[in-house]
Amino acid sequence: MNIFETAEKTNNLPEIYKSMTVEELEERVKEVKEKLGKKLFIPGHHYQRDEVIQFADATGDSLKLAQISAENRDAEYIVFCGVHFMAETADILTTENQTVFLPDMRAGCSMADMADIHQTERAWKKLTELFGDTVIPITYVNSTAAIKAFVGENGGATVTSSNAEEMVTWALKQKERILFLPDQHLGRNTAYQLGVPLEEMAIWNPAENRLEYEGSVEKIKVILWKGHCSVHENFTVANVEAVRKKYSEMTIIVHPECSREVVALSDLAGSTNYIINQIANSKPGTSWAIGTETNLVNRLIKQYPDRHIISLNPYMCSCLTMNRIDLPHLVWCLDSIERGEFSNIINVEEEIAEKAKLALDRMLAQS
Repeated sequence: MNIFETAEKTNNLPEIYKSMTVEELEERVKEVKEKLGKKLFIPGHHYQRDEVIQFADATGDSLKLAQISAENRDAEYIVFCGVHFMAETADILTTENQTVFLPDMRAGCSMADMADIHQTERAWKKLTELFGDTVIPITYVNSTAAIKAFVGENGGATVTSSNAEEMVTWALKQKERILFLPDQHLGRNTAYQLGVPLEEMAIWNPAENRLEYEGSVEKIKVILWKGHCSVHENFTVANVEAVRKKYSEMTIIVHPECSREVVALSDLAGSTNYIINQIANSKPGTSWAIGTETNLVNRLIKQYPDRHIISLNPYMCSCLTMNRIDLPHLVWCLDSIERGEFSNIINVEEEIAEKAKLALDRMLAQS
């Protein structure tokens, strides 16, 4: 389900929450958390606003938070502060006795929405006609439950930015070729790092339902879905060059959702947790330009005032869909749970959940 479809099914935020002060909203969160106790669990993604992340019971990336939610059997109500596909993963992994909520159903992910199930099934038909039974699909966890289910049904697995190299290696042992959904940049950077030449990578254009490649298709090892992260694609070669010119001593570290050109020119590239750990383990006085979501960069700047930290792109905006989860929506969701008037529930259909879990389990078996 994309962000436009979810928005149509969501009531507008009641006026009372718009008129409350920050202090009133914060006090209300504390009240509900104290009243519900262990029954309530609030996981918060690294890219969330500080006003929300301050109340998170756990912080991390999407898969880690879903796993922690599933392991917390005391929690009946899981209020996932992230985006739609993350809450879906939590619902897939949690038990029937646990209910997953998303404070604002409009909090989608543009990358995940770049690969819908109809496009994927149509692409698979053409790729099978072209390559026969030589392709295995793998998908970034930043994808819808339906895409995860498709991958699981067709023998593939999910990947994270932390284990992408391990999972691409695994996939290429299963079949001659891989279809990497939905982020072309993570797929390209990972395959290149593993030694696959760029000339052995093709792009699948879902809008035109065709393969973008020049040369003999027999040489293709990696088929990259033409999708991207709207935030990370905005870090550019010009940004890198500007930092190099102004701060010659600065270490540039970026997320592998950035373009191949940006990753190639940077000093380090890795997952969100990798970036956090690199900064945490660095020496005071070191300088860093970080190419990832602004909320996290600003949080790291506050946490490590003895380091010189900047965003690689000084004009970067925060992830718009992540930022839909704000304090008023969090309070509205918590109030609804306390009253027993449940709304904004994330409920993945059982058949889709079972197939999606196959893809997740295959990944976890390798990690």
